[in-house]
Amino acid sequence: MSSVEGTSGLNGHTTYSPENKYKLPSFCIDETRPMKVVIIGAGYSGIVAGIRFLQRVKNLELTIYEANAGIGGTWFVNRYPGLACDIPSHCYQLTFAENLDWSSFYAPGPEIQAYLESVVEKFHLGPYIKLQHRLTRAQYDEKTGKWHLTIKRATASTDNSNPQIRQGMAHDEYEDIEVTADVLFTGIGSLSRWHWPEIEGLETFQGKVIHSAQWETGEGDSGAKTKWEDTVKSWGDKRIGVIGVGSSAIQIVPALQPRVKTISNFVRGKTWVSASFVREHLVTLANGDESVDNYTFTDKDKKKFRDKEYYREFRRGLESDLNGAHLATLRGNPLQQGAREIFEKIMRQKLSKKPWIAEHLIPDFSVACRRLTPGPGYLEAFCEENVEFVPENIKRITPTGIETVDDKHRDLDVIVCATGFDTSYKLPFTFIGRDGIDLSKQFEPHPRTYLGIAVDGFPNWFSALGPNTGVGAGSLLIIIERQVDYAVAATLKLQRERLKSIEVKKKAVDDFDAYLESVFGEKCRSWYKVGKEEGRVVSLWPGSCLHCIKALEHPRWEDYDYEYLDPDNNRFFWLGNGNTLADKIPGSDRSWYLSPEEVDIPGLY
Repeated sequence: MSSVEGTSGLNGHTTYSPENKYKLPSFCIDETRPMKVVIIGAGYSGIVAGIRFLQRVKNLELTIYEANAGIGGTWFVNRYPGLACDIPSHCYQLTFAENLDWSSFYAPGPEIQAYLESVVEKFHLGPYIKLQHRLTRAQYDEKTGKWHLTIKRATASTDNSNPQIRQGMAHDEYEDIEVTADVLFTGIGSLSRWHWPEIEGLETFQGKVIHSAQWETGEGDSGAKTKWEDTVKSWGDKRIGVIGVGSSAIQIVPALQPRVKTISNFVRGKTWVSASFVREHLVTLANGDESVDNYTFTDKDKKKFRDKEYYREFRRGLESDLNGAHLATLRGNPLQQGAREIFEKIMRQKLSKKPWIAEHLIPDFSVACRRLTPGPGYLEAFCEENVEFVPENIKRITPTGIETVDDKHRDLDVIVCATGFDTSYKLPFTFIGRDGIDLSKQFEPHPRTYLGIAVDGFPNWFSALGPNTGVGAGSLLIIIERQVDYAVAATLKLQRERLKSIEVKKKAVDDFDAYLESVFGEKCRSWYKVGKEEGRVVSLWPGSCLHCIKALEHPRWEDYDYEYLDPDNNRFFWLGNGNTLADKIPGSDRSWYLSPEEVDIPGLY
């Protein structure tokens, strides 16, 4: 077989001459190009990515770098009292790795961590994960089409009870290593980088100051498996101040209430304490008990789950109703008004002993403007004698407690800051793309992406749980799975077509940014936004969970620009030498197209 290089002829048509032959490459069309993929993070996103890349990409070199001393991401780091899933546990698992033994409707945090560890073991992912390896710099090299990564690696065994080491923040002995990747996938998440509140005098407090995202009390911290109950054994006579009214505070207050002398919860804003959009399932499990906030599965329940058909219908019913709650997030929708009325009624009932609290806590804004939290026991805790609801703003923190703007001072022994995370989506390391573009500068004044998974100027990079990929209602894990599927599909395209780079077009990013509008544009303080109440929504997908996974189902490859590995820049370089491996290897199956999986393709006819 001969080949020639085309030259420009009359009227712009291509002519060929034997003097300018195109040299055929030596590989077969189906000879898989070696691919090196690096995944950053070993939480849900990184674990799913590791599994799917290994399952679907041949000739793959894969490494997962995790900064912490264990897998699990936020579920490894967070160990605060009452930590639990805020959606049904049977909805907080992967589609391909079901757990039939969840202990309760809303599973505790350690159980979720154990589930993730079991998934890593089941899919033999451990050898590909490098713990205590923290990415500090990533830079794209235009000449080679590769990412160059600097990884800070721990060089000695460490005590995992050290909270700084648990978060990958500090280590006495470490070294920098340099690695490269054809494709970089980040699964860092938006709830992994916490910060202290900016309150005057915080550093002067003479008692103990703890952040919910770094639960370190000085007792009971013997290792990663420490129960939070063991960290507060001496708190029976302690006066505790909890700052915040987000999901962490809502779980901490009722957990600590029976174990401490007093709790003062300093609440700046308002929030809906959700009755749960899947409450009917919860009440049914509890034999019609309308007062139920959580439910412990019995042995009888778990035995029924062994029936595949029964369990399939149970889980589908939960997920269907969870996804159906999307309508309640739409301004003006009757379901939203109905949810508002139900939530308000239940909140007032639970605060009947102290009705004045309801006036301060029940919001004016729509349901789901802020993240919904079921909050089992939170409102009830305020009706206990040792719990105080403090709606006045904090003026300053003193050496002995907290002073509010009404000049009232509360003496405290411990201050718990449940004050949230850095949700700016500015990565905690240097990230440089084409032409020296710094991602942190490109994300000013707010992040701009393509479908939340790619950014112009940053080729061969895909992410999970990036800007505008969260949902106000529905399953977040199915979105992670589809984001990973998308990244794997892009990697297979790079491999199959022998491409050096795939980069989303700026116009595609501009168009998606223009599309981003949702019910969450109204006035309310929320981590969904950049800035204050009127800020830009940066965390939510502009539609339902189902809408998001449909949007990611079929990649629009026309929204990308490409560079070829071929030195002559011939787009048909991937055709190879005109052969398949079956043509060259004796004994190969040369009628593979008659196999059932090839013939019986759904929707082909």
